[in-house]
Amino acid sequence: MPHRTELYVDPPSACWPIVYSPDYNITFVGLEKLHPFDAGKWGKVINFLKEEKLIADDLIVQAREATDEDLLVVHTRRYLNKLKAGKLAVDRGWAINVGGGFHHCSSDKGGGFCAYADITLAIKFLFERVPGVSKATIIDLDAHQGNGHERDFMDDHRVYIMDAYNRYIYPGDGFAKRAIKRKVELEWGTEDTEYLQKVHTHVEGALNELKPDIIVYNAGTDILDGDPLGGLAISPQGIVKRDEVVFKAARSRRIPILMVTSGGYQKRTARIIADSILNLHNLGLIDKELATSGAGNPKVEQMIRDSAKDLCNLSLQ
Repeated sequence: MPHRTELYVDPPSACWPIVYSPDYNITFVGLEKLHPFDAGKWGKVINFLKEEKLIADDLIVQAREATDEDLLVVHTRRYLNKLKAGKLAVDRGWAINVGGGFHHCSSDKGGGFCAYADITLAIKFLFERVPGVSKATIIDLDAHQGNGHERDFMDDHRVYIMDAYNRYIYPGDGFAKRAIKRKVELEWGTEDTEYLQKVHTHVEGALNELKPDIIVYNAGTDILDGDPLGGLAISPQGIVKRDEVVFKAARSRRIPILMVTSGGYQKRTARIIADSILNLHNLGLIDKELATSGAGNPKVEQMIRDSAKDLCNLSLQ
């Protein structure tokens, strides 16, 4: 029996399936400026999207805090938030959590700026609570190996992991690599042409090998040329194209996709993420309407109808 949770209260259908909270942005008497990570990146992404008139405050899904009972699905009693996006992706066909992507954290330990195993928790929530979701594919395109979720799903055949990363940098977790079904190890300074060809080939290959019920896409921007921690040389246009490749592959197969933004350690990263989201919208790969990816799946369609009915009933009370 699934435990009671407030994380899955259905948002109004008028909201974009874009999840955000001002609490994502970290400040500590100015000391955050001394760290290479842009602690205000997520708020900047939202502001850029507002400036382009794509979204407004009342059209964003507000992230909710998880309770102790929620955390116990994966963790011991710790604080966590922004987990709503998994079911939202299934309902709408896609979702983007402007934060998240803590792929170095596993259920028993953190690492690499990652305190919480949000990818693991989102997938386990879906398996537990959403009818028709029994297989997941993680496409991890952050510059670093996603050893946290790899350790968590080491022996779980319901989860297929593709991971493309700089082979020479943190974490170099040989044990966790055993969980990767499709491993793409990149060289220092890999550039757009080679990178995009490999992403396209291996994303297509992964989804042809196993069609999942949900894709979790870890879209780190630390692949950007000049990133102090990534060691790759991908242009801003290359990042936008990469996200396009992944979403096209998901949408052409009618697979719901959840995107999290993960690493990215330059000030221009926020603008690039916003440009990528705008590009996905301009190409018709994301929109504000209720699920298109779930169309044709009776269980998903019924869930959408039930959610819409519940919202109507609430509005009449």
